[in-house]
Formats: sequence, C-alpha cells, structure tokens
Amino acid sequence: MASALPRPHSPRPAVRRWYEEELGWATTGTEPLELLTGVRFDVLEMPADAGGAVLRRVPRTGPVALLRPGRGAKAAQDRPKLLLLIAAGCAEELPGILDWLEWGTLAADLTARGAGGRMPAPALPSRGCASGGCGPREAAGWVRPPRPGYEAEDSLPTTGIGAGIGDGGGAPDLVRLVSTAATECHRARLVRARNGQSDRAYGDQPLAFSNASRMSAGTRPRSLTL
Repeated sequence: MASALPRPHSPRPAVRRWYEEELGWATTGTEPLELLTGVRFDVLEMPADAGGAVLRRVPRTGPVALLRPGRGAKAAQDRPKLLLLIAAGCAEELPGILDWLEWGTLAADLTARGAGGRMPAPALPSRGCASGGCGPREAAGWVRPPRPGYEAEDSLPTTGIGAGIGDGGGAPDLVRLVSTAATECHRARLVRARNGQSDRAYGDQPLAFSNASRMSAGTRPRSLTL
C-alpha cells in the first residue's frame, strides 16, 4: 500500500511562533496572520510618502512597518502606508493631541489603530524585509523591526513621564512624533494635489489656503513651533 506523502511545511507557523513566543505579541492565529493592536501596542498610520519624511526627521521611533496597497487594507486604499508602533492606549489620545496641536482636520491622513484593531503581520526581518520589502505572502514588511528578547514597549512612543526623544532613556515623545507626522502628512497631501494639477502651478486646495492664511495671521499650527 502506497504511503501518503507529507504535506509541504508552511512557513506560517514559524511566523506565528516568532511573534507570539519571541516577542510576546497577540495574533489572530489565522491566515493571513494579523497582530492584535491595543494589547501590547497601538499603531500610528499614515501614507508612506509622509512616513518616509517622518523617519528621516525622527531617528528613534520604535518598530515601523510598511503596508503595501491592496492587501490587508481597506479596498479603497490606493497608496502604501507606514505603520508606526506606539504605546498601547495612545490611539485614543490621537484626536486630542491633534486638537491641541491645532491641526484639527488638516491631518486627515493621520489615523491610529487601537483596542479591538489589528494589523497584518509583517514578514520576518530575516527574510530580507528589514528595509521595507514584503514577501509574496505578506501584506507588510518591517522597515524598523522589533528586536526579539528586547522589551519593545520600552521603545514605543508615549506621553507622560519617561517620554522624550533624545533623553537617553525614555521612549520617544508621542506629542512630538504626532507633530512631525501631521506636518508631513499635510505637506505630502499638498504635494500630491499640486502634482495632480495640469493647468496651474499651485492648486486651489482648501487645505493649502487654510494653512497659508493661518500662518499669515500668526496662528499657524502649534506643532510647527514645537
């Protein structure tokens, strides 16, 4: 009697073990594998063009992943997104921080995933995804990967005591990170709008007029003064 051949080994269990056992992060345990937000971390989400500018300005952010369009995201998404891990519970603080920074709805592209949310599990860094690439099965890849055996929560942007970029010990300050992210999201949105205009150098976007008039009146967003 012919014996059945063993089924090819799937790399997915190894990915799940890495996140659950090496990092201690909760996953959905399903395929495609997703990480639960609001448990060990929340996520700050923004367009990749704005996110790239943020990473150039902020050397310490905690883990960062690149989410490619069309997979693991809303159907309407047409641009890659950058996902910056922040301290658990901070997603709820984002609207208040944006209001305090006087950004209001100007930073509409800056959102957060918190309790009850999830994000695609990025490909393992060992698979060459540490620079933002994704394997054929994954919707996301690490740009700044977490380090196994290291308490990732200690490096996540947060508010309050212990936070502060460049203080040599605390996690990056969430308010300053949001300030930078909001500025770059707004700038990237204006650039995209301008590049989409074929008959004028600058579009008549409400966002551009609003920001310019506020700066002229001396009421520019508080984030620009931080």
